[in-house]
Amino acid sequence: MTFRFDVKQVIGLTNEDPVSTEYRPLKQIIERLNRTFKGNYRSTHGFGSQQGSVSFVTLFVAYFNFLRPHAALEGKVPVVNPELAGLPTMPAGWTKLIELAQNWIIEQQTAKLFV
Repeated sequence: MTFRFDVKQVIGLTNEDPVSTEYRPLKQIIERLNRTFKGNYRSTHGFGSQQGSVSFVTLFVAYFNFLRPHAALEGKVPVVNPELAGLPTMPAGWTKLIELAQNWIIEQQTAKLFV
């Protein structure tokens, strides 16, 4: 599998070229995401394996997209799942999200049996 990336370099702190002017808002979004990720990663003191790091990133993405309210979205989550709405606590949200993921895996495995 080959991926093609169209890289745009935003230079410096001011918009002195057309590319920087156009893409600076995206750079700021990416930098904010990096700070959020780094703030969560810092407490782990690293990982003992590649599987541990992949698991951490997977869980972080789930948290960031499905459970974490965002100020820029007026306290809402980026990806709304009706089954997660209205749960009283973050642990309840995690429990439901894990249950949904397990059910999806079982459905995928079952579907492969009948192909």
